[in-house]
Amino acid sequence: MGRRTQAEWDAMTTEIGFALFAGTVLAGAAYFGVTELMPHLFGSLRGRWNLIGPLALAFTVVVFVAVVATVLTRFRRATRPGRTAAAQPSQPGRTNPDS
Repeated sequence: MGRRTQAEWDAMTTEIGFALFAGTVLAGAAYFGVTELMPHLFGSLRGRWNLIGPLALAFTVVVFVAVVATVLTRFRRATRPGRTAAAQPSQPGRTNPDS
């Protein structure tokens, strides 16, 4: 593989930042869902608070890793060498670019 351009480095940096941000936000939502909403949906969990903490932590880690991996995998597939961009019509609504 050849050298990367500055635009490619910037795109990778932006995508990594987005992946980490999205993973953090969705993992936080997952933690909130397990710790705050689950007890309301499934009734009283008296005596089971020691179970909710590890469950919330495990679910949060799984969500974070899944989101980051998904975002970065999609980015890698989109920037794979030899892949051309999707063809866009030159004028919307026309089927023939020369018409």
